[in-house]
Amino acid sequence: MERLIDFSRDRHMLCGSCGQQFLVDLDWIDRWKQGQEKCPGCALTCEHEDAPRVTVDPADPALDDDLVARLSWYHTSTHPNWPPKNFDPAARLTAETRQLMGGDRQVADWAARQKRKALHVGTYEAAIHNMLRRIDDQADHGSQFYLYHVRLEPTVTVRADWLIDPSNFVGDVILDEVCPPGVDVARYLNYHEDPGGISLALGRDAIAGVQRVAVPLADTWDEDWVRDAVTTLENTIADVAPETGTLGRIRRSLSPRVVASRELGAALVRQLPVNLQHQFASATAFAEGDTPERWAVARAACSS
Repeated sequence: MERLIDFSRDRHMLCGSCGQQFLVDLDWIDRWKQGQEKCPGCALTCEHEDAPRVTVDPADPALDDDLVARLSWYHTSTHPNWPPKNFDPAARLTAETRQLMGGDRQVADWAARQKRKALHVGTYEAAIHNMLRRIDDQADHGSQFYLYHVRLEPTVTVRADWLIDPSNFVGDVILDEVCPPGVDVARYLNYHEDPGGISLALGRDAIAGVQRVAVPLADTWDEDWVRDAVTTLENTIADVAPETGTLGRIRRSLSPRVVASRELGAALVRQLPVNLQHQFASATAFAEGDTPERWAVARAACSS
């Protein structure tokens, strides 16, 4: 069961101070984050601890226990075979790394903790948010990403109600902390990716199957824009010889091709919802080693 994909949909807000719930668009949220909007009930601004935050849409079909397993869920990853079978987090550790970690016992304890982590799936929008965040924040620029369409086992047991995002500071959730015995799936309000959407924390056994496609999708870009962008960049003076240190990084960031690429991409960025613009611009920035054609194709495809 597919849901309507809408990156620009309005969001529901809930004030922790006065309890008022209200509907806003993404531009309102952007202004609110800059201190330019207030709660309509108590006039709190974003810097207050109890200020309004996004909350779930009461009409979200994922709130219906009977629909959770019938809905389509999504995940993005750089792993070509997600979720991995026979997952062994210690398999690629070198002898030196094992020694640095304290020896075999410590490695075994670490591996056991890794296996206790929940998998995450969410809306299509959340999967795209996740991909852009990883490219922007986790040095995955240039990595091959895959979009996974996830089907759940029809017999999964869903935890009652939903949780506030239980992820720790690195985004991990310990499965048995949110899914007690007899529970396969826990719903949570996602604050970071597709804010206000429902995502799931679950184990491998809850997944019936996945379909994988490489991102960006082939032949989905504006060929005229790509052709014009490549011509512009090829006619722009290439970056100067590499320099090291802070000064070198500054000069590379202001090189003629980087400046030209920012100007070319600005029109694409403006077409996106405001809450995707910064991440998209950063994630698709012209980087050292990029060729004009590869950059233009990836930029155009990611925006389509």
